[in-house]
Amino acid sequence: MSDAVGTPEEGGGGAGAREQERFLPIANIGRIMRRGVPENGKIAKDAKESIQECVSEFISFITSEASDKCMKEKRKTINGDDLIWSMGTLGFEDYVEPLKLYLKLYREVPLSSSPLCPLAKLLVLLPLTNFAPLGCSTHVL
Repeated sequence: MSDAVGTPEEGGGGAGAREQERFLPIANIGRIMRRGVPENGKIAKDAKESIQECVSEFISFITSEASDKCMKEKRKTINGDDLIWSMGTLGFEDYVEPLKLYLKLYREVPLSSSPLCPLAKLLVLLPLTNFAPLGCSTHVL
């Protein structure tokens, strides 16, 4: 029996369906990818699926490290600072300072009683931040 991770196109029932729950929605991945492609450019389905799997694995990797830290500290909740700490620990130091700034700005935006407010806060802040580490371009050629 193989320990290989399932692919996004595995659907149906059983383990494949549970594996699919790990992935971010392909439509969201496609929307994000289109930002770096010219208007008349196209993105192949397999490219979206590959990025979907990579992004989901990256999130699991970062979250797992943050979870380990919280368990050692006998805490049950992972917060933004924990995720930023884990990124620095795992070798993504170039992202730590921009993410600290983003988290600070996120926390400064007032939160209303609307259930959509956290999403609205993100949408307000996205144009204000640039997550590319120093020396990296945010545009895909």
